[in-house]
Amino acid sequence: MTPSHRTVFTLDYPDESVARRVERSLRPEVGDIDGDRTTAQLAREGATLRVTVAAEDLVALRAGCNTWLTLASVAEAGSQR
Repeated sequence: MTPSHRTVFTLDYPDESVARRVERSLRPEVGDIDGDRTTAQLAREGATLRVTVAAEDLVALRAGCNTWLTLASVAEAGSQR
């Protein structure tokens, strides 16, 4: 698949340890929940986590963005416990 649409979310955290915990929570999902129409990539640098969602069409991009933002929100809540 060569996606024609892409969105990058930059998530900044108070410190590197929080970003690392969120990344570790999300990492197993990369490749696991990708569908035929969307893919996702994670990259972390210090306290910043980048989530890149790519898709063949805008509907798939919106669905992928919703999925990854929800997963990040849940991971953030879990990392603050």
